[in-house]
Amino acid sequence: MTTTHQERPLAVLVGVQLPGVDDVEHAADLAELGRLVQTLGFDVIATVSQRRGALAAAAVLGEGKLKELAELTGGSGVVPSGAPERKNKARARRAAESGEDDEDDALGGDDDEGDADGAGSRGARRATVVAVDHDISPSQARNLERATGAQVLDRAGVIIEIFHRHARSREAKLEVEIARLNYVAPRLRETGGGGDRQRGGIGGKGAGESALELDRRKIRDRIAELKQELAAIQREQSTRRALRQGQRRVALVGYTNAGKSSLMRALTGSEVLVADKLFATLDTTVRALHPEVRPRILISDTVGFIKKLPHDLVASFRSTLDEALEASLLLYVADASDPTFRDQLGVTRSVLSEIGASEVPSRLLLNKVDRLSEDERDALRLEFPEATLLSAKIPADVAALRESLIAHFEASMVEAELLLPYAKQSLIGEIYENARVLSEEYGDDGGRLAVRAHPAALDRLRSLLAR
Repeated sequence: MTTTHQERPLAVLVGVQLPGVDDVEHAADLAELGRLVQTLGFDVIATVSQRRGALAAAAVLGEGKLKELAELTGGSGVVPSGAPERKNKARARRAAESGEDDEDDALGGDDDEGDADGAGSRGARRATVVAVDHDISPSQARNLERATGAQVLDRAGVIIEIFHRHARSREAKLEVEIARLNYVAPRLRETGGGGDRQRGGIGGKGAGESALELDRRKIRDRIAELKQELAAIQREQSTRRALRQGQRRVALVGYTNAGKSSLMRALTGSEVLVADKLFATLDTTVRALHPEVRPRILISDTVGFIKKLPHDLVASFRSTLDEALEASLLLYVADASDPTFRDQLGVTRSVLSEIGASEVPSRLLLNKVDRLSEDERDALRLEFPEATLLSAKIPADVAALRESLIAHFEASMVEAELLLPYAKQSLIGEIYENARVLSEEYGDDGGRLAVRAHPAALDRLRSLLAR
């Protein structure tokens, strides 16, 4: 019996090191782009990198590097006439004075040569996708496609495509489709007859409307429909969150692949998806801390963040991020084994600040410390004295975190007495759900319950009893 192994399509990464970006940061950005492309289902065979003052206006790279890229994809390496690169004269003069070879200066040239050799050893197979670690204009993408003969995706396009493939719930699918259509709309161009114009009937083109304008109008209409459907779902989500108002809620936030879902599974015993890939989780999952305590502590796992996250995705996932905004406590989860986790924390805090969640009480969890040496752990304790070092894979670490969460909420709880009239005995479940009942006594007018609860939960219970 013969098993056929289907080869994954190949991709080439393209990065331009701009002024102010050091070698370490540039290498980390390209490594992250590589992981994104692999998550999308491609094998990365080479990286073409160049140091420039700015992206080339026509096709991102200079002429020499563009030809090097085309050798990996089987393209001509030439931008078609009519779209010449517009040189920045001041930049060219500075490069000439400094002796910098702006067109062909590769970062890590030996690595690029090694990558190119690796591509050649695969025989006739060529890269079919070029992934650019920048947001590029539609014209730059078209020129790159013409020069390389490959599909071109910028960083935003790669991330949006991953979100599109990983979305599971109806809400996530709607959010991603809105972002995807907003990304596609400005990149549409005429095909076939080009700018032909017709007077349209019902369902056809409008008077004097080209095929391109018709396509863009359809996209605008589709986005409007999706937003209406999403708004209805978000109203339901808001109702569910309102019912949880006053409950003790913890939101796990952090960079993608920091280990949030693994921690969620360990804390709650739930079967949430855990995968060693970027953006494995796009839907917010809410589960109770396990073993349960009274009142319950709810844990929510949120979508991960990433550097240069497309703005449309931040806007689309606003309702998902509202879980963080309305949480009682944020747990910032960072992969301590990743050398760039400090920058990743900065990205997480920046996005949460953008939605107004920077004022929510928070704690820092440095995860995956099982991958570090004891000396590295000691250094982290000195640098982050308030952080909790743990591994989601070590039961003792998870148990200690659970106890610290319980202690955190216990500190803010107060004792009080509630009068439960016999006519409102149906609220007994609500009381047990939101407070710890210390004792119960029943008299002629109803039950007197000594409880311990959070002040906000007590106010809500008193409001229900007073109605």
